[in-house]
Amino acid sequence: MVSKNQIKFISSLHQKKQRFANQLFFAEGVKVIQELLQSNFELEHLYTTLNDFETVRASKRTIINDQELKKISALSTPNSCLAVFKIPAPSNMIDSGLILALDDIRDPGNLGTILRLCDWFGIKQIVCSKETVDIYNPKVVQATMGSITRVNVSYVDLKLFIAQTKLPVFGTFMDGENIYKSQLPHEGIIIMGNEANGISEEIEKIVTGRLTIPRFGELQKTESLNVATATAIILSEFKRNS
Repeated sequence: MVSKNQIKFISSLHQKKQRFANQLFFAEGVKVIQELLQSNFELEHLYTTLNDFETVRASKRTIINDQELKKISALSTPNSCLAVFKIPAPSNMIDSGLILALDDIRDPGNLGTILRLCDWFGIKQIVCSKETVDIYNPKVVQATMGSITRVNVSYVDLKLFIAQTKLPVFGTFMDGENIYKSQLPHEGIIIMGNEANGISEEIEKIVTGRLTIPRFGELQKTESLNVATATAIILSEFKRNS
């Protein structure tokens, strides 16, 4: 059974302010929770409607019913379990190889999918502008499907970070060089911009390589690609050329 105070507290973790004040976040679903349990993330408490997760000690595991789970879940159709974890201390930033930089990505689903893509393509470091959605947003955590445990994410002053780097800096634009005909390096920073506005003007000024994914459609009327879809294509091409 979960108490009213516990329900209120877990529900408060839907908010970024409360997550950082308490240094806690929550994850939902068997796969995501298992991935987190097998990583360096520290479990605070697990709530489950099934008699599972037997390796979690009894003092950190509470069996609840479906109605109680619905009260604390961020999902419209709750899974069978929810776990609260401690937010780990920031890791040292990786400043070599391919780094993905996100300029004001706002959609949680996009950020979660981008984390999965980085995990798939072996990108170890994501650098986010401070306006980018919080990685511990429940929808982001859910969309990563466990990749949050394998990709380092840092929130920085993106303009300052890029201005100080010695790596080549690539941005995606409608008028850039065709990525399929470009010589792409093994190292560099790849910037992906906001869903509606693309890369901001102040960041665009310090980009050293402008790239585009060409349209092949007959009518050429599609305005843009979803940022996560574009990220998949960009990372694939960089890795194919490495």
